[in-house]
Amino acid sequence: MSAARGLELDVLPVGEAGLLLEVSDLESVLALDAAIRPVSASRQGPWRDVTDVVPAARTVLLLTETGADLEALTTAVRTLSDSVRVERGFGAASAAETAPDSHEVEIAVRYDGPDLADVAAHTGLTAREVVAAHTGMPWRVAFGGFAPGFAYLVGGDPRLRVPRRPAPRASVPAGSVGLAGEFSGVYPRASPGGWQVIGTTDAVLWDVDRDPPALLVPGAVVRFVERGGPP
Repeated sequence: MSAARGLELDVLPVGEAGLLLEVSDLESVLALDAAIRPVSASRQGPWRDVTDVVPAARTVLLLTETGADLEALTTAVRTLSDSVRVERGFGAASAAETAPDSHEVEIAVRYDGPDLADVAAHTGLTAREVVAAHTGMPWRVAFGGFAPGFAYLVGGDPRLRVPRRPAPRASVPAGSVGLAGEFSGVYPRASPGGWQVIGTTDAVLWDVDRDPPALLVPGAVVRFVERGGPP
């Protein structure tokens, strides 16, 4: 791992009740998100008006109460960002230590996916080694997107970085567990998709009667466990 670096940050207004924090990469998002959540939860000073913190691939969105002092919040964000250090390879293990709301979610998976053999071929691993790699390290929820309940997971075994399928499927079943690039994820509902599907789970990713509705929220740590027999 290379030495920690400082954070490059642009702060942009979003209407009258929000700020968009633009950074250079996902590692910066993870570090900034982990730093913001405890001060936002403290409800002190200009942070008291923050109602939601929404990370994405290159941004963190701060939503606020109407009438919030966005100038004061901008100053607070810049002051906080001066102390944020970004580590290369910032993953699930360090996220669990730094994010105050990082609870752990266990997801049982049947590793019966149609792309398991292709992932093995891409990585040079056997199918059993792919399963061991996917379950052997924790993942962190970096951000949500694509569909309600879908979470982009990072920080797993780097050997599992694989390209998306050359042609997406018209429909991927709900509960499909996939890999694409540096991410892993679980399809919350049947939808088109081009991720490499390595397994299936019965976990319910989105339930409007649950609080919060999403099983996987930013900052959470996810551990996949194998369910059923070997592939």
